[in-house]
Amino acid sequence: MTDVPANFWAVVPAAGIGSRMRAGKPKQYLTIGDRSVLEHTLARLTAHPLIAGVVIALAEHDDYWPGLRHLPVKPLHRVTGGAERCHSVLHCLHYLQATQAPDTWVLVHDAARPCVRSTDIDNLILRCRDHEVGGLLGIPVHDTMKRCDTAGAVLDTVDRRQLWHAMTPQMFRLHQLADALQQALARELLVTDEASAMEALGLHPVMVEATADNIKITRPEDLALAAFYLDQQGAPPCA
Repeated sequence: MTDVPANFWAVVPAAGIGSRMRAGKPKQYLTIGDRSVLEHTLARLTAHPLIAGVVIALAEHDDYWPGLRHLPVKPLHRVTGGAERCHSVLHCLHYLQATQAPDTWVLVHDAARPCVRSTDIDNLILRCRDHEVGGLLGIPVHDTMKRCDTAGAVLDTVDRRQLWHAMTPQMFRLHQLADALQQALARELLVTDEASAMEALGLHPVMVEATADNIKITRPEDLALAAFYLDQQGAPPCA
């Protein structure tokens, strides 16, 4: 991939509290081995040769960040996060807009996805670098899908043939993504991922198939699974 210009930045929204983990601290600061989930995630992103640096959104009163000891040597810039993921991502984009070109590619990645593979990032960049919109990692749905009401009663079975699990990174051009998020917020759409903001403008991101071990840590049992995947993959050193 040496022919690809180095105009790629990562954005990591890390201001959430991860309430479903039922832990004493935000899930991104729980540990796997000798380092936090967030440190693993940052190591994965900055180990990729095309990613120039990272902008991370942290909670205003984040008491855990100063205690981290395994941080990358690539540029790492901090901004204050917002009430929701979309606000945090937008804060990061505004920071980048002060120094980067409008067509800079931004890869937004969940702080709690520490197992993303470099090969998946390669595939995302190769598929999206010439795409008019951008795209995201994901995997096709293989399980039978049910639609239920609020009480849990099954209403029907959903055709899974065109359904995918959306993952991150999600890769879009800096100015387009910032504009999409701003317009979504102006319409009071609290989008849960960046692709949704692009879709709200009538755009069509491309889905890029990833490996299934790019899991998001949301429940206590996910920590052990992530530890297993990291051990199998071989964690990269901080870059």
